[in-house]
Amino acid sequence: MVPKIHKRGKRTIGLLYYLYGPGKAEEHVDPHLVASWDHAAPDPGRDTEATYKELQQLLDQPLALLTDALRERPHVWHLSVRNGPSDRILSDAEWGDIARRMVAAAGIDDPDQGAGCRWVAVRHADDHIHILATLAREDGYRPDLDRDAVRVQAEARLLEHELGLRRLKPGDGTAAQRPTSAERHKAERQGRGRTAREELRETVRRAVAGAQCEEEFFGRLAAAGLLVQTRVAPSGDLLGYKVALPDDRNKDGKPVYFPGARLAPDLSLPRIRERWSADTVSQVSDSVQPPRPTAPAMARRSTAAVAWQALLVVEQGDDGLAAAHIAAAGEVLDALAKTSAAYTRRELQEAARAFERASRSHVRAVRGSDRALRQAARDLVRGGPALGRGEDGASTAMAIDMLFFLITAAAHWHARKNHAQQAEAAHQAAEHLRTAYRAAAGHPLAVLHQRGRRLARPLLQRQTAVLREAVPLLAEQILAEEGWYALAATLADAEAAGRDPAVLLAEAADRRELGTADSISDVLVWRLRRAAGLPTDTADASLATPASWASPAGTSPGSDHARHVRR
Repeated sequence: MVPKIHKRGKRTIGLLYYLYGPGKAEEHVDPHLVASWDHAAPDPGRDTEATYKELQQLLDQPLALLTDALRERPHVWHLSVRNGPSDRILSDAEWGDIARRMVAAAGIDDPDQGAGCRWVAVRHADDHIHILATLAREDGYRPDLDRDAVRVQAEARLLEHELGLRRLKPGDGTAAQRPTSAERHKAERQGRGRTAREELRETVRRAVAGAQCEEEFFGRLAAAGLLVQTRVAPSGDLLGYKVALPDDRNKDGKPVYFPGARLAPDLSLPRIRERWSADTVSQVSDSVQPPRPTAPAMARRSTAAVAWQALLVVEQGDDGLAAAHIAAAGEVLDALAKTSAAYTRRELQEAARAFERASRSHVRAVRGSDRALRQAARDLVRGGPALGRGEDGASTAMAIDMLFFLITAAAHWHARKNHAQQAEAAHQAAEHLRTAYRAAAGHPLAVLHQRGRRLARPLLQRQTAVLREAVPLLAEQILAEEGWYALAATLADAEAAGRDPAVLLAEAADRRELGTADSISDVLVWRLRRAAGLPTDTADASLATPASWASPAGTSPGSDHARHVRR
């Protein structure tokens, strides 16, 4: 159940015409009253003798009791209460009871408080009602509506439980502003899948991912095709910005601009500058160092390594550091989605959209500590789109795998802080990442699996012994997994590279979040390959597999020829 308080107005009659009218797209069906302040208000929807003017005059009658100054203020209070598409259809009596409890919770008309305001509840669809109230009490005072939005939200949570409706997570005021009904209807008329506000929010979010200065940020906005206007002080200082879609126009044919703060709280220019100010040190150091490698595969390997370290900060660091790393993780997701190959793009975009809600809370982020994650986002953007094949595809799987555990850790952190909406958003993002990982990891893991099955028997037995020595509690579960052969091939690669596979395996398994993995062996494959610096693309077995590891085709591991090859 979603209650929404709309902007206050001064024309009661105008809102009545809308509520009882056909709607902007003929969506209003059978408009009628379900409740009112005195249980006897005239209903122009069902009573042919009742008029809008009559109802408006009754609602506005208490305005005469107010002082001239109070009468000049906006006095029309408007609340809509909407159920979700999966909720059952409520009766008029149930909606009437909801309306009475909502106006009592808001402070409009509480029977226990004596004289209240006049109000009506109109239903013109199965899934929602509108409540119109005149902000003038019967005793000549204005109602106390302090924190009315918070109170109606709390009442909605109680009603969801009592009526058996889908229970929403309580918010904390840090969510981005929802599109208005007018914006949604406009998008439908124009054939858009999303409103202009939502498209702009995502485009601006991607533009800021890894950006290090205003010039770079505004350049990305222009390159994305947005119209940009800036607000400059008389001193010449830049105060803010606003953006518009070129084809989103108002009735006068002018572009509809949205300031950054109206897109999301952390997209205002001052909040974006907080990220840039923390990058000052790295910019100075970068100026005296050679450019970082920005090939797509290298950028993804770097992202995997940085996400691995960020996971420890989110799990063990103080709140300010954790909040900064969680916010920066959102930038990495945006950058990865922007540069992903077609077969993972949709799920990564959905993951980034979902995690946007999880990137903000009331915990103040300590910027600067998240510099490595922001640099990873920058490298992803500079590296450009991945081809989705070979090393690019395998390194993408590695990056997604590490990000999945980082986002899951963020969900747990939010849950511990009772940030219900953020925790739910992070869980949704993790599920999209899980799906993207399956698409990215299928081919490279299949190649490793084939190589593992071709390992000579003594070598495979040696890797089995390494597994049982390094992770005795997990060994039998891993050996039963289909991914064991890919892990065995990786252990052999690490040994051939001069690394101790038992030490690497013990360190990789010691990390948290193995319990949320579909396959422990798959997770360990990427952790070992990242830690040992092994190539992720092993499609060319002649380059990756020494001949002494495999039994030649048509021979058994114990044959004379196989023994000769092993020698």
